[in-house]
Amino acid sequence: MKSFNLFSFLKGDRVIWMIAILLSLLSLLAVYSSIVALAYKHQNGATEYYLFKHGKLIILGFVLMFITHRIPYNYFSRISQIMLIISIPLLIYTLLHGANLNEANRWIAIPGIGLTFQSSDFAKLALIMYVARIVTQKQNELTDFKAVLIHIMTPVFIVCGLILPANFSTAAILLCTCLILMFIGRVPLKHIFKVLGIAIAGFAFLLMLGNFFPKTLPRLQVWENRIVEFFKGKEEQDPDKSYQANHAKIAIATGGFMGMGAGNSTQRNFLPQAYSDFIYAIIIEEYGSLLGGVGIVLLYLILLFRGVRVATKTKKTFGALLSFGLAFSLVFQGFINMAVAVNLFPVTGQPLPFLSMGGTSLLFSSIAIGIILSVSRQTENDTEDFSEPSIEKGAALAT
Repeated sequence: MKSFNLFSFLKGDRVIWMIAILLSLLSLLAVYSSIVALAYKHQNGATEYYLFKHGKLIILGFVLMFITHRIPYNYFSRISQIMLIISIPLLIYTLLHGANLNEANRWIAIPGIGLTFQSSDFAKLALIMYVARIVTQKQNELTDFKAVLIHIMTPVFIVCGLILPANFSTAAILLCTCLILMFIGRVPLKHIFKVLGIAIAGFAFLLMLGNFFPKTLPRLQVWENRIVEFFKGKEEQDPDKSYQANHAKIAIATGGFMGMGAGNSTQRNFLPQAYSDFIYAIIIEEYGSLLGGVGIVLLYLILLFRGVRVATKTKKTFGALLSFGLAFSLVFQGFINMAVAVNLFPVTGQPLPFLSMGGTSLLFSSIAIGIILSVSRQTENDTEDFSEPSIEKGAALAT
């Protein structure tokens, strides 16, 4: 009788699979511990409601990951075009008619099922795949700044510009990821600096416009308050404006090296976003700086390393850029979240991939991992039979 082998069904990089599984298991424990206040507020203390809801999203995420990793990754080149076309009207609709929270329209309410959809997560995935496609396709034209501006940066500026009014941090992370993809894809450094200059000038213009017409950038005052408060000394800080950051620091200090033990957090009762934006602080409070803090950092670093390893092993430009771009985006977002929790960065509102309580972020992160695994699977099995140039030759991707 043959023994059951899980990895006979799960193809691709096994380390990436294991990291996704470990982070998801830890997420169940951390979310269940951190939703006590939320449960008492909305569900009469029934923490199981949020646990099962989050568990179902994790299962759905793994289903999407499994389906995605079985799809030949070259298909995502064409799919990215369709997704990008869909994402722009979705972002416009969200900006104009999305559910409003803290002066930010980030979600579209899906009628009849009581769920919300964050269009920026969809657009982020679409844009990274699209930039990987165009950088590969236009390898012979990248020395021309006009071609870079038209073919690559026009959709990047449109998508990031539509995300920015409601979610500055997501727009900034996405722009950085696209610029790094361009650098890896051999876009001349002088063109990247020109693009960065245009982006900075455009953002400065928006800030000036927001000061004269506050309704154009309703979050401008929030951004200013967070940045100013971050750079203030402890004696000068406003207790209300620095409330979350202060309680995150208390949680980390309370946890120490070894932690208070699973389920023993006290700051979960004070942090409004203990289950999402500040879940890293709760993990350190319960599991300590060594196991919880350093352990999570190592898992994300290993994920980035394996994503880069997948990128270097494939001989196909699109697959390499796809794997690196998606891995970098997830880990970069994770490190921004952790930097906020330990007070190295102003509050941003970024969830911690695979660890924060589920939503569209969890589902699209699962799809991103599935795409990386698809690249890994095809590279390992040497099943790529489509026409696409190698990185070394730098030719164009066959359309």
